[in-house]
Amino acid sequence: MLAGAPVSGQNGSMGQSVEFGRFLSAMRSRLQPDPDLAMRSRRVPGLRREEVARLADVSTDYYTRLEQGRNIHPSRSVLASVARALQLNDAESAHMFDLLENCGGQATNPPTVQRVRPAMRQLLEAVGEVPAVVLGRRTDVLASNRMARLLFADFPAMTREHRNYTRWIMLDPAARVLFRDWHGAASDAVAALRADIGRHPGDPAATALVGELAVNSEEFRQWWARHTVARRSSGTLALHHGVVGDVELDFEHLLLPDDPEQSLRIYTAKPGSPSLDALTLLSSWAGPAQGTTLHVSHSSEGTN
Repeated sequence: MLAGAPVSGQNGSMGQSVEFGRFLSAMRSRLQPDPDLAMRSRRVPGLRREEVARLADVSTDYYTRLEQGRNIHPSRSVLASVARALQLNDAESAHMFDLLENCGGQATNPPTVQRVRPAMRQLLEAVGEVPAVVLGRRTDVLASNRMARLLFADFPAMTREHRNYTRWIMLDPAARVLFRDWHGAASDAVAALRADIGRHPGDPAATALVGELAVNSEEFRQWWARHTVARRSSGTLALHHGVVGDVELDFEHLLLPDDPEQSLRIYTAKPGSPSLDALTLLSSWAGPAQGTTLHVSHSSEGTN
């Protein structure tokens, strides 16, 4: 077996170890075997455990224990080899390490209340006619400016428990109409939620959110079972707004240096494009700006 320093924080959280094993199993099932191997009888999709173990240069018994969450203390070099064998991308590799790093019994959950700094309030106001939101833990919507509310949803009008991007896109019928590729946008949101939970296992609010979505959405149940993770820093959204019609926007997802648990997402239209005209029309249709709305997520203290 490959040598190296063991990953820290592995003191016996069986539930999270099992989650680590389920992730490995899901990643293994998506791999296609060699054409020669595929000719043989195969009872399960993807590669067999012994095939992944051979690619990772570990014993079959050792890799089997990894998937079963039994007494797992792999070194970083072993995990890196397993990641290569499973063809994990950067986000998936980071998630794998997150799951194992947080297996320890001493892991603590993050504070439930997240606050948006006054300087971020100023920034949201400064971007003016550009939609912008601040996202926190569990993809909670911590803050939104006027244009974001006009374009997406009036998050401040929702109850505290419902101010969540993934919940909104999965359960609000209006979101299905707004996103021209709803399945792509919604599955990305679920993948981002999965990545967040890997960093903070045992978060009661996250557990409640996943439970609610699993009960109310068949698509969520299917996507969640695939263990897909994503940490997109940029992209493009194609929307069909009820007032201004089709809009295509680029977005940048920026982590805040002094608080990695919060991120700023800004949506922009290309200069001179019909989408920029549509945003201008939406702003004028809705009347003059009333300022930026911020709120505290999952707090009994209301807005800040």
